[in-house]
Amino acid sequence: MKRTAQLSLRVSTVAITVMWVGHAWAVPTVSAITVETSQVILDGRDASWQILVNGTTADGRTLDVTHKAAFRSNEPGVAHVQETGVVEAMTDGHTTVEVVVDDQRVVVSVEVTSASERRSLNFENDIVPILSKFGCNSSGCHGKAEGQNGFKLSVFGFDPTADFQALAMEGRGRRVFPAAASRSLLLQKVSGAMPHGGGVRIEADRPEYRILHDWIASGLPLGDKSDPRVSSIEMTPRERTMAIGTNQQLRVVATFTDGRRTDVTRLVDFQSNNDALVAVDDAGFLTVGTSPGSAAVMATYLGNVDVFRIAIPRDEKIEDYPEVAEHNFIDRLVHHRLRQLNIVPAKPASDADFLRRVYLDLIGTLPTTDEAREFLSNSRSDRREQLVTHLLERREYADYWALKWSDLLRVNRRELGHKGAYEYYHWIRDSFGANKPIDQFAKEVIAAEGPLNESPAGHFYKAVKQPNQMASTVSQVFLGVRIECAQCHHHPWDRWSQSDYFGMQAYFTQFNLKQSPRGEAILSSANRKTTHPRTGGEIFAHALGTTSPDASPDGNRRHLLADWITSPDNPWFARNIANRLWAHLMGRGLVEPVDDFRLTNPPTNPELLDALAEYLVDSDYDMHQLIRLITSSQTYQRSTNVNDSNHDDQQNYSRFVFKQLEAEVLLDAVCQTTGIGEKFRGVPEGSRAIQLWDSEVPHYFLKLFGRPVRVTACECERVGEPTVSQVLHVLNSPKIHKKLSHEGGRIAKLVQVYADDKDLIEELYLAFVNRFPTDQETEVTIGYLADQPDRRQAAEDIAWSMMNSLEFLFNH
Repeated sequence: MKRTAQLSLRVSTVAITVMWVGHAWAVPTVSAITVETSQVILDGRDASWQILVNGTTADGRTLDVTHKAAFRSNEPGVAHVQETGVVEAMTDGHTTVEVVVDDQRVVVSVEVTSASERRSLNFENDIVPILSKFGCNSSGCHGKAEGQNGFKLSVFGFDPTADFQALAMEGRGRRVFPAAASRSLLLQKVSGAMPHGGGVRIEADRPEYRILHDWIASGLPLGDKSDPRVSSIEMTPRERTMAIGTNQQLRVVATFTDGRRTDVTRLVDFQSNNDALVAVDDAGFLTVGTSPGSAAVMATYLGNVDVFRIAIPRDEKIEDYPEVAEHNFIDRLVHHRLRQLNIVPAKPASDADFLRRVYLDLIGTLPTTDEAREFLSNSRSDRREQLVTHLLERREYADYWALKWSDLLRVNRRELGHKGAYEYYHWIRDSFGANKPIDQFAKEVIAAEGPLNESPAGHFYKAVKQPNQMASTVSQVFLGVRIECAQCHHHPWDRWSQSDYFGMQAYFTQFNLKQSPRGEAILSSANRKTTHPRTGGEIFAHALGTTSPDASPDGNRRHLLADWITSPDNPWFARNIANRLWAHLMGRGLVEPVDDFRLTNPPTNPELLDALAEYLVDSDYDMHQLIRLITSSQTYQRSTNVNDSNHDDQQNYSRFVFKQLEAEVLLDAVCQTTGIGEKFRGVPEGSRAIQLWDSEVPHYFLKLFGRPVRVTACECERVGEPTVSQVLHVLNSPKIHKKLSHEGGRIAKLVQVYADDKDLIEELYLAFVNRFPTDQETEVTIGYLADQPDRRQAAEDIAWSMMNSLEFLFNH
């Protein structure tokens, strides 16, 4: 059957365009300027300090004008100042630096001491940061597994001892030449004096070059364990509200264990958590983009991290902000953020939109025509709350949420076998069917013990077999914390070290899986030692964020871990569960990605996330309660329609976002609307896609639409973005066409039952898009039926058109 787009059906559409646009943003005239300190002390050779200049506008706003300021040193021989405001030590003495913006002027006192003396160098403190800053130890250069051209460094400098040996001892000693430091191969390569595959990395007039030169000339000192270490870094400023198109210079100061504070801005790695909102360069100079929202810029230096948070309101202020209905604390906290950003939320969703939305979100199933008609004719004021309560009791609720958690907990027949995977899945399904508290659910997985046929949650440990994989998977699923990269090196954008990683692994080294008279059983009888892969020292079990003990705790360590993870005081568990549920219902997590909680990836609305987590704890981890709370909020019940203020908002929940249906949900929707089910290989007749416990059931549609293979715990396994292949499949699939035109299908039956064209069209709309047609849609579709010689063929065309609309393919 050839389908044609002859109909003017009403469908919802969404278009998102992301682009960088060049603007000549005008900096407002400032009425006063200030610097954060009136006195700078530079101690030691190549010491520097980034001066930050704030301007105050006539309307009281504060903005950074560092790069608009003119700087002049009154004694350049004592201290030189760059045009970006970085003042550098030259010789001992005192001078002043004048800072001028428009007609405003301030003076900064500068004291230089020990400018000709190089402090004793330490390889880890002074050389590794240079190798990291200029990408020498990155995975794309000498930090990759096989190194580069025979020279290998540890990725991100996680193993300073090995890096020292690679530089000072390998390559027959030719990489460094203390007798003539400037002739060292290292310096020749990085400065471009000799051909280098990575190009010129450090020019010879830079302070980093001089530090490398002095380190080589002073005999390649490794340093001593008693040398001061970096204890923390601090970024200035810490947070700021910034207008679209404005800039901010950042400064990062490292504090050492001996109390010394040093400006390390030029050696810090900066990264924005949202490049579309805020871009940052290597020098810590950031530029706000063209959209409102909130973002964070993170800085890392020698394993320490700090974050600068930015709120970006729309340029157009809303003088008379409209009254917006608030149903619970969710609305209050969301509206507070929207007012800050000058964004007005969308209008409430219609009953029809809410009906379809909540069916898909809670049970992964479309309402039937009778269910839709009944709800849309219900005039009770609490009809929406009643509907949610009803859906939470449906068997499809357990089916749908078991499917979602089976992805995370790796219900995989290849690893578990048919019987094991089936038992594991049904334990998950029964848990959600009984609304088991989510903390108890997590405990039963983590602390599973005894025969697997009596403790089916223990199949998790057959899917995730090694202690290191157990540690990283449990952390990612139940805490939303990714620690896996810390197995090999310090986490590049978080505080987790190898000691933290192996401290978590040590909780699982007692694990043992043995045969027993009652089948396979999980025991905690093993006593494998956990050692640090670099130092060889023993590491004892300890929770993330805690200090390593002198010995592992007594007893079953997995039980202790389960108690710690599900404790109300745990900083991640409740927030992670609340965030995952929020992301499912709202289309975007407060922390995104949902399984990447870290200091350098803060929530877009921290107060809301904390409040949701507290509510979950106070309700004894009742998932139904949290679902009722969120779905009853005005925030969840908004329409997808945009207004002049929220059309660019992607992260503050000023409107409901279009969400692509999961593969299983969409296939079930196709089957339900056409009236023709799908037969899955090896599965009983009549089974729906959301009931498939086996992710290995072969099916082209499910694969095409992003069904995960369940080999990791990452949410990213499920493809959530539409593709051209998916669009073409729904348009042209012979299998879908057969369902639409099947003799025993819905369309054929409706054509026979409803002789009146208006009744037929109403039934089609209720089936496919769960609402009554508008007058215009009724007129157009009835006209189409009248114009076609074959009424059934015309009805199939109309159904096909609906199925290919965004209104059908997306949750809205």
